[in-house]
Amino acid sequence: MRDPAIQQLVLKIHSRCDLACDHCYVYEASDQSWRSRPTVISEETLGQVARRLTEYVVARNLESVTVILHGGEPLLAGPARLGRICAELTRALAPVTALDLRIHTNAVRLNRDHLRIFDEFQVKIGISLDGDRVANDRHRLDRRGRSSYDRVLRAIELLRLPEHRHLYQGLLCTVDVANDPVAVHDALASLDPPRIDYLLPHSTWDTPPPGHEPGRPATPYADWLLKVFDRWEEQGRPMPVRTFESVLSTLRGGPSLTEALGLAPSDLAVIETDGTFEQADSLKTAYEGAPATGYDVFRHGFAEFAEHPGVRARQLGIAGVSETCRRCPVVESCGGGLYAHRYSSEKGFDNPSVFCGDLRALVEGIAERITDRALHPAVTDAEELRLAQLQLDRDLLARVNARHAGAPDWDAAWRMLVRLDADGTTAAHLNTVLAHPYLRAVLRSCLDSPADLPRLMAAVTAALVSAGAEATLAWQQPGPDLHLPTLGTLRLSGPGRVECLITTSGLEVRGTGEDGTELTVAWRPLTTVELTDGPTLLLDDADPHRDRFEARAADPLPPSDLALFAKRLRAAHEALDAREPGWRKNADALVATTVTPLVPGSGLRLGTHAFGALGVAVDFEPDAFLRQLPLLGRRSRLAALREVTDLSVPGSSADRLLDEASECVGHLADAPHDTAESLRRRARDVLDGLVRSSGHHLTSSGLHLVDELRTELAVVHG
Repeated sequence: MRDPAIQQLVLKIHSRCDLACDHCYVYEASDQSWRSRPTVISEETLGQVARRLTEYVVARNLESVTVILHGGEPLLAGPARLGRICAELTRALAPVTALDLRIHTNAVRLNRDHLRIFDEFQVKIGISLDGDRVANDRHRLDRRGRSSYDRVLRAIELLRLPEHRHLYQGLLCTVDVANDPVAVHDALASLDPPRIDYLLPHSTWDTPPPGHEPGRPATPYADWLLKVFDRWEEQGRPMPVRTFESVLSTLRGGPSLTEALGLAPSDLAVIETDGTFEQADSLKTAYEGAPATGYDVFRHGFAEFAEHPGVRARQLGIAGVSETCRRCPVVESCGGGLYAHRYSSEKGFDNPSVFCGDLRALVEGIAERITDRALHPAVTDAEELRLAQLQLDRDLLARVNARHAGAPDWDAAWRMLVRLDADGTTAAHLNTVLAHPYLRAVLRSCLDSPADLPRLMAAVTAALVSAGAEATLAWQQPGPDLHLPTLGTLRLSGPGRVECLITTSGLEVRGTGEDGTELTVAWRPLTTVELTDGPTLLLDDADPHRDRFEARAADPLPPSDLALFAKRLRAAHEALDAREPGWRKNADALVATTVTPLVPGSGLRLGTHAFGALGVAVDFEPDAFLRQLPLLGRRSRLAALREVTDLSVPGSSADRLLDEASECVGHLADAPHDTAESLRRRARDVLDGLVRSSGHHLTSSGLHLVDELRTELAVVHG
């Protein structure tokens, strides 16, 4: 698989600020390089940034890229200059990728002139605010020592007006444990933000955070954040809180949602006003020159920046954290904390986070609070598991609608979805599209950015076509491939404005390219495989989000190769039917609806967070298929159950032990006698130890699975 791409750029457009926040990592931390940099980014530097980023996007074939206008205080650049900056970035990048423009501001100067510019270029606005007046004024004063609170609130009220609401991205709050956590959260929530992000104050082992002092609670930041979490839960989670959402996601095996937590590789670059490449701004708190790379946009490109040792160090996952972290049960959620927070002058970054105790207490505190200890019906009924997985997608879709309501193209699509769902005969077609395993990745990405909305519009179109409903949908299509999940791909002659006319007789697509010419359309349907006495499998070798496997998806196959692959896949299933009649009725049978061809040598793979997806190498061996499919069924069921309920307290070792016992039992069928006996002993030992030492971590659902495995060992294998 290719190295992680740089997909976020923090672009410093003004290096000074109109506030004098005493917790600022730019002006108050160890690195003082801002003093030698131009106040404002020049036209020449901006143009070179746009060229370099465009080159990189094209070379990596990136479907979207995020550019965050930053500072200092970026609004000090003034509306006219901001307009030119947005225009230059849009001119260079919009023809080759979906550009997601954002700005991070203190909002003191935000006015209608700025908002006109931001509306023209769809710039989403994130605002720093530390809570109520008392909390905010502890740190966020202007250079005359005056409060910034009222000015920021006026800006937020302006942003909340209906005509500007779509630009409101959310609020960022730096935690100060001296503040009342509930008062802070209530003040922020009262401003109706689309998202809240609580940030730990930038600190290192050399400069510990406030509150980590003798006589104080051992985990003051966890205690503070858990009080906020409880309040957020009490309110019904009215908006996403990124820190909490990330922990909730990773506890149940999902992705990290923030650089500050989890093991996801960094995809961030910073460019200063003089065009120099830097690593994450948070490193300024470590030591003088910590973010520096020695690169700049005049001599270097993003590909070179991505190879910098400091950048690569933040892309190593579990291998990039300290030995202490690798042994920690919550490392998947914590990820060792923010890279900058690990620094000490003695050991560099080879430490746990200075917030180590807080992060573990936060993750474990959330895990205990959210554990569902009841027996979930999906554990005993495969159809209930399928419905529970479908409900996950429906919930995501509802959240996407809440995020993008007000956008005319999307509102029209949502009305069609409601219409489909209201009719029992068409709702089934909608459910089929929603359950397509690769749609979940689109839904998740749409929560953060409108960049993937065109793909979701295409999914709505697919549901309408399948249902034979009459409708017309239109949107701006950023690329030539318009993929209709479960159906196929429309290849357009280029990007542009498309209009899909759906009637009972089919689909007609019209479009106008960016140069004003009429778009031409070619159709490539997906292939299906009819299995004897089994389900119909969809062969999806074209979905843009099909790379959900720990192996690379094959390029779309020529018709003859695809037909041969389908024939071999059908034959392999027939051989399994002959060898194990009725295997599909087994509780652990693989519920696969979609098969994606993988590159040669990949074997069989399960999709990650893609229920129903199976990856199969184009050169798969039938014997390997017969051996691996039952094992993958066990893994798939456990993974799917964990996405809808808890088998144990999230993050505990009980999940790992349950996996180990299931693997031992699963390998028994094909194991020689001596190996089988060893596997049986190991499975019994693990199950006994699991109940003895981690039984209190198991839920009723987990205990039911333990009983299943014990029965299987006793009845089937003796």
